[in-house]
Amino acid sequence: MSKRRVFDIGFPDDAIEPVPAGTETASRRSPMAAAISENAEALRDRAEVEAQIRAENDALAHEFVRLKKLGVVVDMIPLDDIRAQALTRDRAIGRDDELDELKESIRAIGLSNPIRVVARDDGFDLVQGYRRLSAYLELLAETGDTESWGRIPAGLVPADGSMEGLYRRMVDENMIRRDVSFAEMAELARAYTADPDTPATGLDTTIATLYASANRQKRIYIRNFARMLDALGESLLYAPEIPRALGLAVWKRIDREPETAARLRARLATEPTRSAERELDILREYAESAVGAGQGDTVSPARKPGAKTTLRVAHGAEMAQLSASEGRIELRLPRDFTAIDRSRLERAVTAFLSALDE
Repeated sequence: MSKRRVFDIGFPDDAIEPVPAGTETASRRSPMAAAISENAEALRDRAEVEAQIRAENDALAHEFVRLKKLGVVVDMIPLDDIRAQALTRDRAIGRDDELDELKESIRAIGLSNPIRVVARDDGFDLVQGYRRLSAYLELLAETGDTESWGRIPAGLVPADGSMEGLYRRMVDENMIRRDVSFAEMAELARAYTADPDTPATGLDTTIATLYASANRQKRIYIRNFARMLDALGESLLYAPEIPRALGLAVWKRIDREPETAARLRARLATEPTRSAERELDILREYAESAVGAGQGDTVSPARKPGAKTTLRVAHGAEMAQLSASEGRIELRLPRDFTAIDRSRLERAVTAFLSALDE
């Protein structure tokens, strides 16, 4: 009796279908082999996709770093996380009279120009945008709407920037806007020179560094204003209101007659509650009462060409700003004068000119 193989299974001859030529191997591959092959292909496809994602992420990371170095990466930052004391501001302390206009603009169209900050371990230091930050703080205080005003758009300045570079960013932005007074620029130069965290070695090098984009004549004006502030100290209450020509004339006399600086300080101290207009009058009297070299006679030369008078006048709840110079008067008030009837404007101007002639 012959042994029968255990795994032999007999099939009728007509149950076996013929296999096409060249397909014997494929037809005979087991289901497990097919599954392994398909899984390998899926793993290869997944690896390729992951490699593409990593390459895209690397490219995005490099682009983010590049944009951050340029200071154009913008984020919404909570106001409580921003400190405005890191840099001495190149603006006078006190509320800006034009801040209400800025707030109305922000309410209407949003903030078109983000502030600039530098990231620190415990928050952010303000580099540019003190007025914009102040506007947001007031809007938040007035409305209590933290959703709208609790965060402000801010460009992130690289944290590896030097203190000198941060100051230059602030200075250049405000110089472009052309509404920073010579006294404010001079005060910043004095503060920068006195700051132990800056590389300043003296006033002249400070001005050359911070105001490198200004022309040489403007740097001289800033230096002379700084020296005037050094001489008068805290005696001046409205230094930002001093026109360029008047400030230079005051310094010219102080430089020529240093002993008169003490008399000017004493004169200012006699009127501690003076207005900005009155302070300018006192400075003007001092500048126009120069003592002749080597003589005791006092002369009063005519005011120099280019002199300018600025003042603020309260009008109800509003504050009007007036600037007067040779042949020109400019009045600024947060009001749309184009909405006023032409005849009313004409009568108002006529009355104004008549009052000047009285």
